[in-house]
Amino acid sequence: MEYALSPAYPNPFNPVTTIEYALKEDVRATLKVYDLLGREVRLLVDEHQPAAYHSVVWDGRDRSGRPLPSGIYIARLTAGDFIAGIKMVLLK
Repeated sequence: MEYALSPAYPNPFNPVTTIEYALKEDVRATLKVYDLLGREVRLLVDEHQPAAYHSVVWDGRDRSGRPLPSGIYIARLTAGDFIAGIKMVLLK
């Protein structure tokens, strides 16, 4: 198994999308969502996780629980030395 961040599905999405990723070893993983201006809008994962396949559902809301507007968002996974990002489109 390798580190990997798969495309979100469905994409475009409304109201939720699923983000899947793989960790090849036990590691601290963070998965954050950013807007196109580079502002962090949501922290989805920030914990030590085992080597395995993982998935998380994002509901298109910010860290305060407010619905975000339609637009393009970036999910960024950091796990050890691995960093990857994917584009997601929220349509309302």
